[in-house]
Amino acid sequence: MTITVHTPAFAEGIQYFGELFPGFETHGATPVIAAGQTGITDPSNPAAAFQTLLYADALRYLTLQVCASKASGHPGGFASQAEAYASLVMLGHKNIITEVGHHAPGFYSAMFLDRSLEAMGIDTVQQLRDKFREKHGLIGHLSGFIPGILAPAGPLGQGQHFAMSAAKLHPGKLFPFTVGDGGLGEPYIISAMQHFHTAFPTVTNFLPVLVWNGYSQEHHSMVSTKTNQEMLSYWQGNGFEEVILVNAKDFDDKNQTGEYVDSTLFSPEKRLAFTQAVLAGIDKAAKSALSGKLTVFIIKQLKGAGVHATGSKSHNLYAHHTLDNAEIIAGLKNRALHPQAWELVRTNCERAGGGSSSKVAVTESTLPVVNLGTLPLEEYAQGEAKVSTTSMGRLVGYVGQQDKNFLVTNADGNEASGIANINQALKIIHPTTDDLYFQAPTGQVYEPLSEDACAGLAAGLALMGARTLWCSYESFAINGLPIWQTVTQAMAELRRPTPSTITLYTAGALEQGRNGWTHQRPEIEAYFASMMRNGNVFPLFPTDANSIQACYDWALTTQNKGVVITASKSPLPIRTTFAQTRQGLEDGAVVLQEFAGDKQVVFAVIGDMTLVPAFEAAAFLKTEGIGSKIVSIINPRRLYRPTDVAWDTCSEPDGGFLSDAKFNEIFGGNALIGVTGGAPAMLEPVMLRANCPRDTFAWKRGETTASAGELMAFNGLTAEALCKRGIELVG
Repeated sequence: MTITVHTPAFAEGIQYFGELFPGFETHGATPVIAAGQTGITDPSNPAAAFQTLLYADALRYLTLQVCASKASGHPGGFASQAEAYASLVMLGHKNIITEVGHHAPGFYSAMFLDRSLEAMGIDTVQQLRDKFREKHGLIGHLSGFIPGILAPAGPLGQGQHFAMSAAKLHPGKLFPFTVGDGGLGEPYIISAMQHFHTAFPTVTNFLPVLVWNGYSQEHHSMVSTKTNQEMLSYWQGNGFEEVILVNAKDFDDKNQTGEYVDSTLFSPEKRLAFTQAVLAGIDKAAKSALSGKLTVFIIKQLKGAGVHATGSKSHNLYAHHTLDNAEIIAGLKNRALHPQAWELVRTNCERAGGGSSSKVAVTESTLPVVNLGTLPLEEYAQGEAKVSTTSMGRLVGYVGQQDKNFLVTNADGNEASGIANINQALKIIHPTTDDLYFQAPTGQVYEPLSEDACAGLAAGLALMGARTLWCSYESFAINGLPIWQTVTQAMAELRRPTPSTITLYTAGALEQGRNGWTHQRPEIEAYFASMMRNGNVFPLFPTDANSIQACYDWALTTQNKGVVITASKSPLPIRTTFAQTRQGLEDGAVVLQEFAGDKQVVFAVIGDMTLVPAFEAAAFLKTEGIGSKIVSIINPRRLYRPTDVAWDTCSEPDGGFLSDAKFNEIFGGNALIGVTGGAPAMLEPVMLRANCPRDTFAWKRGETTASAGELMAFNGLTAEALCKRGIELVG
């Protein structure tokens, strides 16, 4: 029954109110979290379970009403674990992350109840409804823009990286993260935690909370057929010392069928008993994780418990699920709270954890970083043959020695990329000390055989405020890019500065001839070429060993960006000075050589090895009386026009672009040939702005060859081909 009552101001927009829960006079008279406290002091207190249950139902109500206000969104998954989330908060733990982007409306409801969303002008439930799934509002999945939210959530299999990153940087704080049983099928989650625990056995203050509700997005989950013992054994077999399972079915007094049941259908007494068990289990799990045990908490309850539908049918709303829909109305009325209950819930949420998440979450302040001072750059003489990656590796070792939070990740091995000096300086993290392999338990080089784990921890740590470097073979990095992209996008809208997430991609396709096409995948550069338009992504292509040092030095000064450094591990001639690269970082490119002639062909070259045929072609053209110019493109993002890039929408905007006059000075000629050993999309900024006849020479596909030159020839990247096309273009 709807009751007309005086409502608190924040409750404006709540459509249905209900009666007081039985026992409210006894267990709801005063907030169980007293003024000055940060959480429940006695989880066994009946009032603690009673008020936790009120909070869980408040979360369910807001989640459903907010979604229905737009007939869009995902209420079912979060609803099935509302008691677990409520218990975490009531116990004072507010640094909560999720692996499940579909839990977003539940997280927004929690941020509303503890007043975090007031920082973005959301003071009432009506405003919460209005801004849900709207631009500059509460987007469909979690992002870095929302006050109190620690990390973004989109593709499955990412949340554990953020939780482990935060746990490593903040000892003594608990970082729970919710995992859906649909997402548990992702191969990365458990393996990532296993490797992390082996590398950092004392960092156990992250807590996976498995939402075992039997269903995935559109069907039964693949783990729905496991028995309780099989699920316990699964986690125990993967190294978890403490596995705590609370099963709603154990409290069912309504004879529901199936292994997964809805606790909101229980009698009030059994609902409280179930909530008490969840609260006690969460308390035990939190203390276990904080005391040095790898711990998981599992809540087993039917998906959609307490909302408009159950199972996968509860996963998302369709167009007919408006606030006038009968199913929605019934779901809301079943969860409706009395205004006094809403006020009690709001007070507990405000006090829990010491204040709103927007003030107490670790990501709401900037993590201090060590001042690195001046990097020990070493400028080599023109013409010397030096390995670029090795030159950068020396600087990476220095950074790690100055900054103990700094971490390097690499799945395929630093030695294979010409950066063994990183291992020598910082040591591979391993429980077995071995000087031959530069291993030590206290090292700073993280080497799981998983690009997802490498990219995830490196990008996650950067998002949380620490410096990192993800190293990879160009051919394999694609396996780690989903989370790297998630983080760079989050950084673009983050409300605080954080070190950029920096990568080094080595052993490019041209160096991998003998390994064949399995190691030749420079198409990855098309990925970054597309991301450049985001505004905060900067792929860098250092010309040589001098250039790469200047590029890394620059990258370390940037914030909230994704900086991708791609370089060879082969000895190549020095062609630039530090000053030239610094100018190239500002302008986007630098002229390496220019020959006069009646007509001039401009070679716009991306990469270091690809410069070899360009120089050979220029020498031949000179004998034909044709002038040439060789331009090394170092920072292609600078070569776009300002209107091509969403730079002004980024939280740490970089509006540096090459002027038209300077572009014509660098790239002006009678013909222009873009040359790259990767994807031609990276040359788009040049091709958009050049007005002369032009063409592109780029990677086509891989093949097994004996040398880089033979592989370039297979792809048409030869001096002869460049000369021929240049002569054709200038007529």
